[in-house]
Amino acid sequence: MVMDGTALSKERRTALADELRALGSPAVCLATVLVGVDGPSRRYVASKQKQAAEIGMQSRHVALPADASQSQVDDAVSALAVDDAVHGILVQMPLPDGLDTEHVLSLIPTTKDVDGLTPASLGLLVRNQPGLVPCTPLGVMRLLDKYGVATKGKRAAVLGRSTLVGLPVALLLAAKGVDATVTIGHSRTPDLRDICVDADIIVSAVGVGGLVKADWVKPGAAVIDVGISRTEAGIVGDIAYDEVVPVAGWITPMPGGTGPMTVACLLENTLTAARLQGAV
Repeated sequence: MVMDGTALSKERRTALADELRALGSPAVCLATVLVGVDGPSRRYVASKQKQAAEIGMQSRHVALPADASQSQVDDAVSALAVDDAVHGILVQMPLPDGLDTEHVLSLIPTTKDVDGLTPASLGLLVRNQPGLVPCTPLGVMRLLDKYGVATKGKRAAVLGRSTLVGLPVALLLAAKGVDATVTIGHSRTPDLRDICVDADIIVSAVGVGGLVKADWVKPGAAVIDVGISRTEAGIVGDIAYDEVVPVAGWITPMPGGTGPMTVACLLENTLTAARLQGAV
């Protein structure tokens, strides 16, 4: 079964729009910060703003030049942090070389961290406490739930250990109530295939096109593709889709799988952030 992230994203955004209307259309605001003129990042930010507007959210954008100083970036984020009219802050990554990413993230209040990337947000996730969860991992969990993929007592292989995807996904899958047994593979794992062949769920987020082949996949397993590689033929994922489809029980396409869910979950997090701040 193909796990259609585009359709689920639309469903989630429609539900959020209905929820905002039911709340009296409060002025919930997502702020984005983009440093530089990178084309893909600029288009991605524009898409977030457009989808926010479509569901009745406000958005604010701060654009800084690629040669912006650390203090300029810090000042921009700090201003948003203390602005009560702003409920969510997203700093588009990666930042240009020479900027201290961890320092910039530390300026975002936990209740406005809609990307779920600050140390405090990750700490809440580790402790299984309420907070803002990284958007792509949250989207993965929404897809598993929507398509009825069992997790309790199942084996899950997570390929990649980034704080953006791999580690949060592993924590979410292993959390009480989800109850999967998780193995994390990474660039120093001797044979990634070994941890996949017996897994009921595979989440790959390493950015190596076509890495996961059919003989890596247990028949009937759920295979979630988060990796993105840009090739001359276009964007491809970590999963060798055409050869894995006949083996997998569930599979996400690339594109049209986890990508659309990331933006939907960003908007979901923005509404959650407004609630955490007592704004709605």
